Amino acid sequence: MRPLVVGLGRSGAGLHAASLLRAGAAGDAWFTGPPLALDPRPEAGAGLAGVERVASLDHAARLSDPATTVVHLCTPPSRRVALLGELAALGYTRVLVEKPLAADRAQLDRLDALRRRHGLHIEVVAHWLSSRLTSELRELTEHRRLGPLRSIAFRQDKPRLLRGQSDDGHPSAFDVEIPHALGVVLRLAGPATVAEARCADLRTETALRPLMGGATLTLTHDSGVTSELCSDLTAPVQRRSVRLRFADGEVVGHYPISERDDHARLTLPGRPPAIFRDDALAAFLRDTYRRFATGQQATYAIHHAVVRLLCEAKERAAIPTGSPPLEALS
Repeated sequence: MRPLVVGLGRSGAGLHAASLLRAGAAGDAWFTGPPLALDPRPEAGAGLAGVERVASLDHAARLSDPATTVVHLCTPPSRRVALLGELAALGYTRVLVEKPLAADRAQLDRLDALRRRHGLHIEVVAHWLSSRLTSELRELTEHRRLGPLRSIAFRQDKPRLLRGQSDDGHPSAFDVEIPHALGVVLRLAGPATVAEARCADLRTETALRPLMGGATLTLTHDSGVTSELCSDLTAPVQRRSVRLRFADGEVVGHYPISERDDHARLTLPGRPPAIFRDDALAAFLRDTYRRFATGQQATYAIHHAVVRLLCEAKERAAIPTGSPPLEALS
């Protein structure tokens, strides 16, 4: 299967294409290459070497059979349904999309309809589900080495002030970092409902971007566990941490901050921190291509549940549909 990366922004060029090129250089055999890449902006992906640029989806279809191509759709959720329709019309059926799966219920319904009509195999970028740290946390939860799980607390902070002011693809802060953690808490603690949801504005001296400053989400799981997910997109430092409280102790984990360093950290009661390699995106891509090859569609339900909870959170926080405008401050 040959990759086709559609959209060469930070995600497409800096994460997807870069991971594929690293894997190719290392001799991994889970795809054939070089990857194809499409972005109508001439400046997009500048300096990205090792990919074959194409001018259109039709052009890509002439170079690689859509039936044996994996599309990495690295565009915002608000533009996803139309592009999926174009891809399906050309015969593409294996599609990897950026999180979240959809931005609202209407988009989710249209995406579901396209999936059924064209037999699409859709996977969502959720590399924390393939993370070694997540696996360690799941083992602790399932084997109850510290007793039953009581609560989960995620902190996802990052300085995103410039991007937040110009971002027209994410309707709110709920769509930026929260989906990563949401999939993990559903994997660890099971189905949930929204207990509380809040969203903050992004404010600087010169601009106000409604709803893009940060988000807080509290869930009540059917298992009795409570999860709190907090994301501050105006924070001066970056953090991706999780704290699990069990009946007999707490554990603290730190996911890798970015693609620049693939190490995670896990601290158990009475032990020094364990620091280990955790290239979750590479592991996720290998797992995803394996599912594409075998036709196994085992992850769609959890991503569907993530969108349902995000929609419920936005409704609870009284967030309108569509992208909020940037307002200049005088």
